[in-house]
Amino acid sequence: MTVGDDLHKTLTNLEGAKSNLESFALDTNDTQAEQLYNSCAQELEQLTQQLEQRVNFVEQEEPQYKVRQNNQNNQQQ
Repeated sequence: MTVGDDLHKTLTNLEGAKSNLESFALDTNDTQAEQLYNSCAQELEQLTQQLEQRVNFVEQEEPQYKVRQNNQNNQQQ
């Protein structure tokens, strides 16, 4: 697995965790738990945005780490 793959996998995992927390917030009747879940989901959103910026930078500096483009090239061959 390349650095690009690892970065994109981490982004996917962060987005999944955020979705889980949002679901937990909707499913609970405990106001404090709901606030906690929503707060954590917001923090994960911020982390995701920061990591996306880093991924974009890495892909610009090292084009071989562009996961989407590399996947498309491999499929065409």
